[in-house]
Amino acid sequence: MQGQSQQQAYDRGITIFSPDGRLYQVEYAREAVKRGTASVGIRAEDGVVLAADKRARSPLMEPESIEKLHKADDHVGVASAGHVADARQLIDFARRQAQINQLRYGEPVGIETLTKNITDHIQQYTQVGGARPFGVALIVGGIENGEPRLFETDPSGTPYEWQALSIGSDRSDLRDYLEAEYEEGITTDEAVGLALDTLAQSNDGELSPDGVGVATITVDEPEYTERPADEIESILDERDLLATDEDETDDAESDE
Repeated sequence: MQGQSQQQAYDRGITIFSPDGRLYQVEYAREAVKRGTASVGIRAEDGVVLAADKRARSPLMEPESIEKLHKADDHVGVASAGHVADARQLIDFARRQAQINQLRYGEPVGIETLTKNITDHIQQYTQVGGARPFGVALIVGGIENGEPRLFETDPSGTPYEWQALSIGSDRSDLRDYLEAEYEEGITTDEAVGLALDTLAQSNDGELSPDGVGVATITVDEPEYTERPADEIESILDERDLLATDEDETDDAESDE
């Protein structure tokens, strides 16, 4: 019984390490991310692509209300997986940091700098009693000094830079697919197709234009742009990914 109570103490306290060096609450936050629908980020030769599975849990839900892709600044986009409310808090923080940098230094914030500011903020919530970690992971992508950059944030507060990655449900399978299919030097348009192919792997090979979101930021025009549904539908049709079944139900409880 004493061992069980000690286990519960490590389990409940965010500031207490277990004997084997683990913070259980951070690990539980990662599990919350896994329950969210997938998001994908791909770094191309001439830009960055963010794509997200945004299927509605009910046909009565307005697709526009499902927030998975966000504009953090003109040249920065963010995709999320996990608890939407936590993601909104971090997106608002990122937007404030981008504006502070612009006002203070008179230049757009760097992608790496912004990501590390976000992860520093996340990390504080793994060290303070009475708080809990953010149950969300983010993909931060954009253009920095004419170069595309792509980063991931983790609930522990650790930043990672990637060429291509996935977060959310089926992460391992989608990452394996990206490792097999990704090639350095691909164009942004090719990366859009690869991102949709990747998301389709966890959707029985089919996607609906209203159930997926795609945003791009290119080197030539470093402006965050979300692709319209009719363009996505055309790409899905070309790649034989267009869903024939209009059922958009989603069992993920942590994503909306």
